[in-house]
Amino acid sequence: MSKTKTKGVKLDDTTHKRLEELARIRDRSPHWLMCRAIETYLDREEKYEEEKREDMDRWERYQLTGIAVTHEKAAEWLENLAEGKVTACPR
Repeated sequence: MSKTKTKGVKLDDTTHKRLEELARIRDRSPHWLMCRAIETYLDREEKYEEEKREDMDRWERYQLTGIAVTHEKAAEWLENLAEGKVTACPR
């Protein structure tokens, strides 16, 4: 079982009422909803940060080498995918 820690969250009256109402409708506790909301947010933001890091790595690699996939190759690959023809990503 993982260890848990308590964090306090201050909510304005409107947000608090919305949380209570959704918890009632979903037959869940406000705590459960807040935990799921935080997990969802963290998953999304961590993925965004990872993609941003990958983009920066690609940009730096391009600046160092000048090597890039041409628009024509990328467009052809995407057209093939749209037609259901799965081919290796152009490099």
